[in-house]
Amino acid sequence: MWALVPLATAALFYELIVFAPNAQARPANFSVSSTTFSSNAIVADRMVNNAAGCRGKNMSPELHWRGAPSGTKSFALTAWDPDAPAPGGWWHWVLYDISPRRHQIAEGRSAGTSGITSFGASGYGGPCPPPGPLHHYRFTIYALNVAHLRGAPSMTAPQLIGAMRGHVLAQGVLVGLYKR
Repeated sequence: MWALVPLATAALFYELIVFAPNAQARPANFSVSSTTFSSNAIVADRMVNNAAGCRGKNMSPELHWRGAPSGTKSFALTAWDPDAPAPGGWWHWVLYDISPRRHQIAEGRSAGTSGITSFGASGYGGPCPPPGPLHHYRFTIYALNVAHLRGAPSMTAPQLIGAMRGHVLAQGVLVGLYKR
């Protein structure tokens, strides 16, 4: 599906797919932040991948969120680079079925069920874009009205987005930046 969407409109398309049935349910007080990096700032070196010429530690960031709406039964998380030179961008982290009692993921840790990233593996895969312009890494937490999403045992990001359709109560986005 993503290959058909021009990269410039992928973010808008992505939001429309996820929010279409619940467009009115976007609480402004639901937010995500991190002690590992600040919003719209360069990510910590330890978050960068340790492959393909990059020399980071490939450590997932600490993330915490607040303001989840009532009725939240689980959370999901994606980390997406819409600037990647691949159709539909590049998915760096896919988590879902995160307990509604959890409001933080510690640095270097995971939570819930780990889906399949664009690297073809589960777990966090840090930034390592080709040399060139700045890339934007969108860490998005979704508050969902279901405890468990139906889908493949280990979903890819596009499968997760499809499974979340109609179940998103709110989302919080934190953007990290990186370039080589």
